[in-house]
Amino acid sequence: MHSRRFERPVVLTHHARNRMQERNISDAEIMEIVETGTIRAKDERRAWIYREFPDRQDNLLCVAALLDDVIIIKTIMTFWEVSP
Repeated sequence: MHSRRFERPVVLTHHARNRMQERNISDAEIMEIVETGTIRAKDERRAWIYREFPDRQDNLLCVAALLDDVIIIKTIMTFWEVSP
């Protein structure tokens, strides 16, 4: 996978792939989150990227990502809440 938004490859950890399968989340949905989701930085390299999918019952979907030369998706969360 490759992100046009960040202009770099997107890689998912084994853990993230397992969460995708458990939560019935597609590659297309992951890329939609990466390409169009809201970014909330944790620090200079780590961020949460989240997006609502109205047709899903488990909104918000969020990926925890390491933003480096490659975007590494570490995990995928459902029912994510944005804290102040």
